[in-house]
Parts: sequence; structure tokens; C-alpha cells
Amino acid sequence: MGRRKKEDLSAAMTGEKTAASCCKVESIISVDERGQMVLPKELRERAGIIPGSKLAVASWEKNGSVCCITLIKAEELVEMVKGQLGPIIKEIL
Repeated sequence: MGRRKKEDLSAAMTGEKTAASCCKVESIISVDERGQMVLPKELRERAGIIPGSKLAVASWEKNGSVCCITLIKAEELVEMVKGQLGPIIKEIL
């Protein structure tokens, strides 16, 4: 593994910000017997997630197994879709 990749991995694992990184491990959470998880309060506050917020769940697979799960605010997802499809719809109409 190259020196830069080791630095990026180290920064990701410790939560340090580097010029090349945009994500970090926020916390380790548990899943209870009902499949429920709790996002830490500090993360919810920073993300603006309040009671009643709608979140879309996106997953990525690698070799047939889910390797990454991402939560996206529903309103952000709507804007992403509009940004991608808006120009195409305008051409059609």
C-alpha cells in the first residue's frame, strides 16, 4: 500500500480530515434484536436530522454482499434526481 493511501486510511479511521478525505468513522453503533440502531445525538444535530426527518437508504454491493450503507436526506435525494433528470425532461418536453 502506498504512503498516501496509508495516510488516507489512517485519517479515515481516526476521524482526521485531510485534503483528500471527505468522510470519517463517526462512531460504532449496535443493532438490537429488532434491527434498530441509534445515530449519536451529535451526528444527528450536525446533519440536521430531527424527529420526522425522512432518510433514503442506499447500499453498494461488492462480490454479491452489501459492503456500504449510506443515509441520504430525502429532500437532498430529490434535488439530486432533479439535477440529473431536469435537463433530460426539458429536452423531451
